[in-house]
Amino acid sequence: MSDHEHDHRERVLDPERDAAALKALTHPLRIRLLGLLRQDGPATASELAARTGESSASTSYHLRVLAKYGFVAEAEHRDARERRWRSVHEVTSWDNQAMAATPASREFVSVVRRQQIARLEQAIVEHEADLAAGRLGAEWAAPSGMSDFLPRLTPESLTELWETIERTVEELTARDQDDPRARQIVLVTAGFAGAPHGTGRPAADAGGHPQDGTQDGTQDGTQDGTQDGTQDGTQDGTERTGRAADTGRPTAERGDAS
Repeated sequence: MSDHEHDHRERVLDPERDAAALKALTHPLRIRLLGLLRQDGPATASELAARTGESSASTSYHLRVLAKYGFVAEAEHRDARERRWRSVHEVTSWDNQAMAATPASREFVSVVRRQQIARLEQAIVEHEADLAAGRLGAEWAAPSGMSDFLPRLTPESLTELWETIERTVEELTARDQDDPRARQIVLVTAGFAGAPHGTGRPAADAGGHPQDGTQDGTQDGTQDGTQDGTQDGTQDGTERTGRAADTGRPTAERGDAS
Protein backbone atom coordinates (compact mmCIF):
# COMPACT_ATOMS: atom_id res chain seq x y z
CA MET A 1 0.00 0.00 0.00
CA SER A 2 1.39 3.39 -0.94
CA ASP A 3 1.78 6.25 1.58
CA HIS A 4 -1.04 8.11 -0.24
CA GLU A 5 -3.38 5.12 0.01
CA HIS A 6 -2.46 4.65 3.67
CA ASP A 7 -3.13 8.33 4.42
CA HIS A 8 -6.52 8.04 2.72
CA ARG A 9 -7.51 4.91 4.59
CA GLU A 10 -6.28 5.71 8.06
CA ARG A 11 -5.90 8.66 10.38
CA VAL A 12 -3.39 8.13 13.17
CA LEU A 13 -4.10 10.19 16.28
CA ASP A 14 -1.33 11.45 18.53
CA PRO A 15 -2.36 12.55 22.06
CA GLU A 16 -0.04 15.56 22.01
CA ARG A 17 -0.42 16.74 18.43
CA ASP A 18 -4.15 15.96 18.23
CA ALA A 19 -5.29 16.89 21.73
CA ALA A 20 -8.10 19.14 20.48
CA ALA A 21 -9.27 16.57 17.92
CA LEU A 22 -9.32 13.87 20.60
CA LYS A 23 -11.39 16.07 22.86
CA ALA A 24 -13.82 16.75 20.01
CA LEU A 25 -14.19 13.06 19.22
CA THR A 26 -14.69 12.07 22.87
CA HIS A 27 -18.44 12.26 22.43
CA PRO A 28 -20.68 9.21 21.87
CA LEU A 29 -22.87 10.85 19.21
CA ARG A 30 -19.91 12.12 17.19
CA ILE A 31 -18.36 8.66 17.29
CA ARG A 32 -21.64 7.20 16.13
CA LEU A 33 -22.09 9.71 13.31
CA LEU A 34 -18.58 9.02 12.06
CA GLY A 35 -19.27 5.30 12.23
CA LEU A 36 -22.48 5.60 10.24
CA LEU A 37 -20.75 7.57 7.50
CA ARG A 38 -18.04 4.93 7.30
CA GLN A 39 -20.50 2.08 7.29
CA ASP A 40 -23.24 3.42 5.01
CA GLY A 41 -21.52 6.13 3.00
CA PRO A 42 -22.30 9.86 2.59
CA ALA A 43 -25.44 11.23 4.23
CA THR A 44 -27.13 14.48 5.19
CA ALA A 45 -27.65 15.70 8.73
CA SER A 46 -31.36 14.95 8.36
CA GLU A 47 -30.70 11.37 7.26
CA LEU A 48 -28.34 10.82 10.18
CA ALA A 49 -30.86 12.38 12.55
CA ALA A 50 -33.45 9.81 11.45
CA ARG A 51 -31.01 6.95 12.06
CA THR A 52 -29.90 8.15 15.48
CA GLY A 53 -33.12 9.59 16.87
CA GLU A 54 -31.49 13.01 17.26
CA SER A 55 -32.67 16.33 15.85
CA SER A 56 -31.29 17.60 12.56
CA ALA A 57 -29.94 20.65 14.38
CA SER A 58 -27.99 18.39 16.72
CA THR A 59 -26.50 16.15 14.03
CA SER A 60 -25.67 19.19 11.89
CA TYR A 61 -23.78 20.80 14.77
CA HIS A 62 -21.81 17.67 15.59
CA LEU A 63 -20.96 17.07 11.93
CA ARG A 64 -19.52 20.59 11.73
CA VAL A 65 -17.36 19.84 14.76
CA LEU A 66 -16.12 16.63 13.13
CA ALA A 67 -15.39 18.60 9.96
CA LYS A 68 -13.45 21.23 11.89
CA TYR A 69 -11.03 18.56 13.07
CA GLY A 70 -10.74 16.74 9.77
CA PHE A 71 -12.81 13.61 10.45
CA VAL A 72 -15.54 14.36 7.90
CA ALA A 73 -15.87 16.59 4.85
CA GLU A 74 -18.59 17.69 2.47
CA ALA A 75 -19.44 15.07 -0.13
CA GLU A 76 -20.80 15.57 -3.61
CA HIS A 77 -24.31 17.04 -3.38
CA ARG A 78 -27.28 15.55 -5.17
CA ASP A 79 -28.78 19.02 -5.43
CA ALA A 80 -28.15 22.50 -4.10
CA ARG A 81 -30.64 22.17 -1.25
CA GLU A 82 -28.74 19.59 0.77
CA ARG A 83 -25.29 19.29 2.30
CA ARG A 84 -23.98 15.75 2.31
CA TRP A 85 -21.14 14.55 4.51
CA ARG A 86 -18.58 11.79 4.09
CA SER A 87 -15.92 10.27 6.30
CA VAL A 88 -12.43 11.41 5.29
CA HIS A 89 -10.75 8.17 6.40
CA GLU A 90 -11.83 4.54 6.67
CA VAL A 91 -10.10 4.02 10.02
CA THR A 92 -8.97 6.09 12.99
CA SER A 93 -6.03 4.58 14.84
CA TRP A 94 -3.74 5.32 17.75
CA ASP A 95 -1.04 3.78 19.89
CA ASN A 96 -2.41 2.49 23.19
CA GLN A 97 0.78 3.16 25.09
CA ALA A 98 0.90 6.76 23.89
CA MET A 99 -2.78 7.20 24.75
CA ALA A 100 -2.11 6.21 28.35
CA ALA A 101 -0.10 9.40 28.85
CA THR A 102 -2.90 11.87 29.68
CA PRO A 103 -6.33 11.74 31.36
CA ALA A 104 -7.99 13.16 28.24
CA SER A 105 -6.53 10.54 25.89
CA ARG A 106 -7.36 7.75 28.34
CA GLU A 107 -10.94 9.00 28.49
CA PHE A 108 -11.13 8.99 24.70
CA VAL A 109 -10.03 5.34 24.50
CA SER A 110 -12.49 4.39 27.23
CA VAL A 111 -15.41 6.12 25.48
CA VAL A 112 -14.59 4.44 22.15
CA ARG A 113 -14.35 1.00 23.75
CA ARG A 114 -17.73 1.34 25.40
CA GLN A 115 -19.24 2.53 22.14
CA GLN A 116 -17.87 -0.60 20.51
CA ILE A 117 -19.53 -2.74 23.17
CA ALA A 118 -22.81 -0.93 22.53
CA ARG A 119 -22.40 -1.53 18.79
CA LEU A 120 -21.89 -5.24 19.44
CA GLU A 121 -25.08 -5.40 21.51
CA GLN A 122 -26.95 -3.66 18.70
CA ALA A 123 -25.51 -6.08 16.14
CA ILE A 124 -26.70 -9.08 18.16
CA VAL A 125 -30.25 -7.70 18.33
CA GLU A 126 -30.28 -6.90 14.61
CA HIS A 127 -28.82 -10.28 13.64
CA GLU A 128 -31.36 -12.25 15.67
CA ALA A 129 -34.24 -10.15 14.32
CA ASP A 130 -33.02 -10.49 10.72
CA LEU A 131 -32.82 -14.27 11.02
CA ALA A 132 -36.24 -14.51 12.64
CA ALA A 133 -37.84 -12.30 9.97
CA GLY A 134 -36.15 -14.07 7.06
CA ARG A 135 -34.18 -10.99 6.01
CA LEU A 136 -31.04 -13.05 6.49
CA GLY A 137 -30.68 -16.54 5.07
CA ALA A 138 -30.52 -19.55 7.38
CA GLU A 139 -26.99 -20.26 6.12
CA TRP A 140 -25.78 -17.39 8.33
CA ALA A 141 -26.98 -18.99 11.58
CA ALA A 142 -24.09 -21.45 11.97
CA PRO A 143 -21.09 -19.20 11.17
CA SER A 144 -22.40 -16.20 13.17
CA GLY A 145 -21.78 -16.03 16.88
CA MET A 146 -19.42 -15.22 19.73
CA SER A 147 -16.73 -16.94 21.75
CA ASP A 148 -14.36 -16.06 24.55
CA PHE A 149 -11.11 -17.65 25.66
CA LEU A 150 -8.65 -17.28 28.54
CA PRO A 151 -5.26 -18.02 26.98
CA ARG A 152 -2.01 -17.23 28.77
CA LEU A 153 0.00 -15.10 26.36
CA THR A 154 3.00 -12.79 26.42
CA PRO A 155 2.67 -9.21 25.12
CA GLU A 156 4.51 -10.33 22.00
CA SER A 157 2.10 -13.19 21.39
CA LEU A 158 -0.95 -10.98 21.87
CA THR A 159 0.53 -8.53 19.36
CA GLU A 160 1.08 -11.39 16.92
CA LEU A 161 -2.51 -12.50 17.42
CA TRP A 162 -3.81 -9.03 16.50
CA GLU A 163 -1.63 -8.97 13.40
CA THR A 164 -2.85 -12.42 12.37
CA ILE A 165 -6.50 -11.42 12.80
CA GLU A 166 -6.11 -8.24 10.78
CA ARG A 167 -4.16 -9.94 8.01
CA THR A 168 -6.75 -12.72 7.77
CA VAL A 169 -9.67 -10.26 7.70
CA GLU A 170 -8.03 -8.28 4.89
CA GLU A 171 -7.33 -11.46 2.88
CA LEU A 172 -10.87 -12.81 3.23
CA THR A 173 -12.43 -9.42 2.51
CA ALA A 174 -10.45 -9.17 -0.72
CA ARG A 175 -11.42 -12.74 -1.67
CA ASP A 176 -15.15 -12.13 -1.13
CA GLN A 177 -15.28 -8.62 -2.57
CA ASP A 178 -17.19 -9.61 -5.70
CA ASP A 179 -19.22 -12.48 -4.24
CA PRO A 180 -22.93 -11.54 -4.26
CA ARG A 181 -23.49 -13.66 -1.14
CA ALA A 182 -21.16 -11.50 0.96
CA ARG A 183 -22.73 -9.40 3.71
CA GLN A 184 -21.31 -6.76 6.04
CA ILE A 185 -20.06 -8.45 9.20
CA VAL A 186 -19.81 -6.76 12.59
CA LEU A 187 -16.51 -8.21 13.78
CA VAL A 188 -15.57 -7.04 17.28
CA THR A 189 -12.18 -8.16 18.54
CA ALA A 190 -10.89 -7.67 22.07
CA GLY A 191 -7.95 -8.84 24.12
CA PHE A 192 -7.12 -7.49 27.57
CA ALA A 193 -4.53 -8.71 30.05
CA GLY A 194 -5.53 -8.93 33.71
CA ALA A 195 -3.44 -8.86 36.85
CA PRO A 196 -3.22 -12.17 38.75
CA HIS A 197 -5.67 -12.68 41.58
CA GLY A 198 -4.28 -11.74 44.95
CA THR A 199 -2.51 -8.65 43.62
CA GLY A 200 -4.95 -6.10 45.04
CA ARG A 201 -7.72 -6.36 42.48
CA PRO A 202 -11.19 -5.99 44.10
CA ALA A 203 -13.13 -9.23 44.41
CA ALA A 204 -15.84 -9.67 41.77
CA ASP A 205 -19.52 -10.17 42.53
CA ALA A 206 -21.67 -12.91 41.00
CA GLY A 207 -22.10 -10.86 37.84
CA GLY A 208 -18.35 -10.51 37.30
CA HIS A 209 -18.22 -6.87 38.42
CA PRO A 210 -15.76 -5.64 41.06
CA GLN A 211 -17.48 -5.05 44.39
CA ASP A 212 -16.19 -1.50 44.50
CA GLY A 213 -18.92 -0.59 42.01
CA THR A 214 -16.80 -0.32 38.88
CA GLN A 215 -17.41 -2.49 35.87
CA ASP A 216 -14.81 -4.94 34.67
CA GLY A 217 -15.73 -7.23 31.77
CA THR A 218 -14.84 -10.88 32.38
CA GLN A 219 -14.32 -13.87 30.17
CA ASP A 220 -15.85 -17.17 31.23
CA GLY A 221 -14.20 -19.34 28.62
CA THR A 222 -17.52 -20.24 27.01
CA GLN A 223 -17.98 -20.59 23.28
CA ASP A 224 -21.06 -20.99 21.13
CA GLY A 225 -19.19 -22.71 18.35
CA THR A 226 -18.04 -19.66 16.44
CA GLN A 227 -15.71 -16.72 16.89
CA ASP A 228 -16.80 -13.15 16.61
CA GLY A 229 -14.71 -10.12 17.26
CA THR A 230 -15.42 -6.29 16.52
CA GLN A 231 -14.14 -3.87 14.19
CA ASP A 232 -11.67 -2.55 16.59
CA GLY A 233 -8.59 -4.54 15.68
CA THR A 234 -5.49 -3.72 17.63
CA GLN A 235 -2.22 -3.95 15.80
CA ASP A 236 1.22 -3.84 17.37
CA GLY A 237 -0.03 -1.76 20.23
CA THR A 238 -2.21 0.36 18.02
CA GLU A 239 -5.94 0.55 18.42
CA ARG A 240 -7.98 1.31 15.37
CA THR A 241 -11.46 2.41 15.02
CA GLY A 242 -13.53 1.85 12.04
CA ARG A 243 -17.20 1.37 12.45
CA ALA A 244 -16.41 0.18 15.76
CA ALA A 245 -18.66 1.52 18.35
CA ASP A 246 -20.20 3.22 15.52
CA THR A 247 -16.87 4.67 15.00
CA GLY A 248 -16.28 3.73 11.61
CA ARG A 249 -14.72 1.09 9.60
CA PRO A 250 -16.25 -2.11 10.04
CA THR A 251 -14.86 1.20 14.07
CA ALA A 252 -10.86 2.30 15.55
CA GLU A 253 -10.19 0.08 18.72
CA ARG A 254 -7.32 -0.69 16.67
CA GLY A 255 -7.57 2.23 17.87
CA ASP A 256 -14.25 3.27 14.77
CA ALA A 257 -16.40 4.26 15.16
CA SER A 258 -14.39 5.75 15.43
